[in-house]
Amino acid sequence: MLNSYLEKFKAYLQDTRGASANTVSSYMRDLTFFLKCCEKPELSDISQDDLRLYLSRLYDDGRSQATIARTLASLKAFFACMADLGFIEVSPALGISAPAAKRKPPQILSDSEIKRLLEQPDRSDPKGIRDKAMLETLYATGIRVSELIALDRSDVNLAAGIITCRCGRTIPVYSSAVSAISEYMLSTRARLAVSADENALFVNMDGSRMSRQGFWKILRQYKDKAQIQKDLNPQTLRNSFAAHMLERGTDPRLVQQILGHADISSTLVYARVDEDVSDG
Repeated sequence: MLNSYLEKFKAYLQDTRGASANTVSSYMRDLTFFLKCCEKPELSDISQDDLRLYLSRLYDDGRSQATIARTLASLKAFFACMADLGFIEVSPALGISAPAAKRKPPQILSDSEIKRLLEQPDRSDPKGIRDKAMLETLYATGIRVSELIALDRSDVNLAAGIITCRCGRTIPVYSSAVSAISEYMLSTRARLAVSADENALFVNMDGSRMSRQGFWKILRQYKDKAQIQKDLNPQTLRNSFAAHMLERGTDPRLVQQILGHADISSTLVYARVDEDVSDG
């Protein structure tokens, strides 16, 4: 019985809407699968709950968002047509939306991966000393790469062990990062800077302020040297900072403040992934 409705819908797509052969084929395939899974004897028996359950099943089966969205479009078009033709009173697809996409867990480095990464810069040359200081600062503070490269010399208070970001956040820096920054500022930065008037804390080898692209390139080089298989970008270090802080019992409100999150829920995401961190 239900197949006869599919034939009427197919004719509607071809004759009234002038749909392409590919569109007709996609719609019919989606609807055939749905009606087979739904197992309702009459079209009028199909409810919104049936549609939601089917879409959730597709979602749980790992179907792509594109597939789910196309299926929903097929269902909406079919039931709207059935309502227009008088076979049902109201389309059960009205007001239904596709399930929200699963949020990808943040990428986190394990303690050993962080250790390997921070060991890679060669501190026998100026570039390595600078790179060590940048990596230590990024992981020690959880700041964004844009905040890292925006730091000026005046934003660093090594005696107090703090840095101040452009947005005004004052962030504590642990001792190994303080040592790395101190070594860089005392032995290397003046040799790299173009002039004494350059305010940037971290500078390129040409003496100007470090760029976002320049830092990404440096990070990729050390990722390869450290043989880290996970995706690694500046955000990964920020994620790792947050997860490791929470794992060690730091008050989530303090971590929220350091990261500059407006909502504590954004911070607590890391509390749910730190236990899944493993070596890669």
